[in-house]
Amino acid sequence: MTEKTLTINSSARPPVVVILGHVDHGKTKILDYIRQTKVAEKEAGGITQHIGAYQVETGPSAGSGLKKLITFLDTPGHEAFSAIRSRGAKVADIAVLVVAADESVKPQTVEAIKIIEETKTPFIVAINKVDKENANVLKVKQDLAEKNVLVEDWGGKVPVVEVSAKTGQGIDALLDMILLVAELEELKSEDSSPTAIVIESHMDKRRGHVATLLVQNGIFKVNDWISAGSEATRIKSMENFLGKSVMQAGPSEPMVALGWENAPVVGEKVCWAGSREEASVMAQQQVQLGRPSIFLQTEGPQKDTGKVLNLIVKADVASSLEAIDQVLKTIKSEEVGYRVVDYGVGDIAESDIKKAAAMKAFIIGFHTEIPPVLKRLAEREGADMEVFQIIYEMVESVKKKMSDLLDPEINRISLGKLKVLAIFKKDLKSQVVGGKVTSGKVKRGALVDVFRNNQQVATGKLSQLQQKKADVEEVSEGLEAGIRFDLQAKTITPNMYVREGDVLECYEEERIKRSI
Repeated sequence: MTEKTLTINSSARPPVVVILGHVDHGKTKILDYIRQTKVAEKEAGGITQHIGAYQVETGPSAGSGLKKLITFLDTPGHEAFSAIRSRGAKVADIAVLVVAADESVKPQTVEAIKIIEETKTPFIVAINKVDKENANVLKVKQDLAEKNVLVEDWGGKVPVVEVSAKTGQGIDALLDMILLVAELEELKSEDSSPTAIVIESHMDKRRGHVATLLVQNGIFKVNDWISAGSEATRIKSMENFLGKSVMQAGPSEPMVALGWENAPVVGEKVCWAGSREEASVMAQQQVQLGRPSIFLQTEGPQKDTGKVLNLIVKADVASSLEAIDQVLKTIKSEEVGYRVVDYGVGDIAESDIKKAAAMKAFIIGFHTEIPPVLKRLAEREGADMEVFQIIYEMVESVKKKMSDLLDPEINRISLGKLKVLAIFKKDLKSQVVGGKVTSGKVKRGALVDVFRNNQQVATGKLSQLQQKKADVEEVSEGLEAGIRFDLQAKTITPNMYVREGDVLECYEEERIKRSI
């Protein structure tokens, strides 16, 4: 390989930080607060696009010639981290584990701890929302200890900082702690051929394929030849995280590279090449190795529960399909899964819609188009489809569709009891009886459990309710009522019919939608 002369020696570099934690615990709000307060005011307005990473100037030397920088990965933590991690790349130097002081450790907190342990990434605990009235910092530390995360004031080695993304409390202390951990880790840039990693990739209708690269070693410059997996290109232009044109980017710097013929895959390693030929050879070697097989199996529960979302995936280029496969695999559920029944490169076609209708599949398109005639066909066929420009929005939509397959949580709401005093009429599956409401109320349409000598003997529904021979909606405690009771069972036995002295417990069921 042709060696490139670098303008830097092996030296300290800014830390790259990823923020992990449970949903709604404040990961995004912390990132937003840091960005709004630590990016120079005159430049802050320049952040007009989400590129997946940004840098802030902080520390006691901020504003001086000895400024200290921190690079934050501004992507959905678990999905991005897992997709990149699955390719064997360690993109972050330090992780910040965010735990809300009012909710403590939650399932995604535990998942984040596992990711941190697997990657052996140094980390800091940020206890957020300490300004809330029901904040309980002590409980958070105790719950973390139960997950083998011992913070410093609990006899452990994990730094902990109490913060509020709402008021800004503790944010400076968090940044100082990041710099301290980075100093202890002695992060260095290698004086070697430049390398980077793709952290985001998409198609821009105006500028073509765009990729955000995080430089790991060396310096990349405009007009450099590079390879990323099976893609080789010359960097036509570069932008920093503020959207400003730059001529070069060094270690730990995020930069947008333009000039790709095809979009590189998220998580792919980027290598510098001395010439077009060298870049082509490196890319061809990756082609010969072959792309990993994709969409091989159903992702989800091991048992055949029948709760599987069928998917048809269409994307602009093959590399996008691989990226979609990687990120979809971060969706985890014990109760529902997904199955890719077909996939391909190109726009959504009539055959995709026909297949989706037949298999009740959800069509997802990435950087694709849907002609109006096909939209009308999809409506007629009852095919569900959606197109996306951002891969993580696609993941959230798939999660929602999978959540729709989950059985709802049933919440039983007790209404009241009625003691049967008389039997008036009986047919195959229903009875007309009279009784007195002994507690609460009975309500037309309510579900009913029949108890005899404190033992449940049947279940059914209160289909008609009368008081003084007039139909009513409900009857309150202490009053008498006549009801039509419908048995709910495939096979009716004589023991199931209501008798005098039985107690009917009336209730309603609230169905609560669940999500993964």
